[in-house]
Amino acid sequence: MPTPQQPSLIVRQKSPQNIEFPFASLSDWLIPTELFFVRNHFPSPDLDARDWRLRVGGAVERPIELDLDDIKAMRSTTFTAVVECAGNGRVYYEPPKEGLQWQNGAVGNAAWTGVLLREILEMAGVKRTAREVLLAGADSGVVDTNKKTASPGPIAFARSLPLEKAIADSTILAYSMNEEPLTRDHGYPLRAVVGGWFGMAWVKWITHITVVEQPFLGYWQARDYFRWERSLGEPRLVPLAEMEVKAQIARPVQGARLIAGQPYRIFGAAWSGVCSGMQI
Repeated sequence: MPTPQQPSLIVRQKSPQNIEFPFASLSDWLIPTELFFVRNHFPSPDLDARDWRLRVGGAVERPIELDLDDIKAMRSTTFTAVVECAGNGRVYYEPPKEGLQWQNGAVGNAAWTGVLLREILEMAGVKRTAREVLLAGADSGVVDTNKKTASPGPIAFARSLPLEKAIADSTILAYSMNEEPLTRDHGYPLRAVVGGWFGMAWVKWITHITVVEQPFLGYWQARDYFRWERSLGEPRLVPLAEMEVKAQIARPVQGARLIAGQPYRIFGAAWSGVCSGMQI
């Protein structure tokens, strides 16, 4: 049974596995890996680092292929950053919305170690015509079978970044989380860390990086994880990107009874797309 010292993760979906951090247990600005939330669209792939390769191609001068040892031999960087599912807090929406009914725990802050995506792109030589950088993971499947929104057969989880974000200091390819190798559910052996952006940009189990010359309009870019924007009169689709300013109270928990007239310390966290880590 969970205790205040050993809280229990909250299972929101068993297959594919989606697990929520018990936000009421928040006690430090870094979330332990074993309590970190898990957001999967497909089952976590079981990858062997000995066979895994990262392939970089598209609008580059020199397509390259790297193994994990090649990447670990590069200059490393450690970056502390918050990742939040764009649907965090969905259970509170009025009217209700489809999707996983997250409460407050689809968010976490960790220290990520890896290499700047920019340095890998420099190795390949990005062409001047490049516009976006497409990241594709090893997880795949069919989405919304037999619905109008169904994917065109099996697809990988893939998202693109504008070139200026891909080469920013806040975008790395991480192989370590909180000073330990990535776990399977958190993207082993390599995942994207896109500081300041919602979690759908943090592609896990990356196997392919493709530099493209036109905006990417894949399923997870144009069919899901977008919002409507009415800046030109008529509404248009805009892919989700930077996190919003947000604050959440961990304690007192919802429904707690407090003694009137007695002081009580409120404990919680705040973050935004322009800061790297949580402030608690």
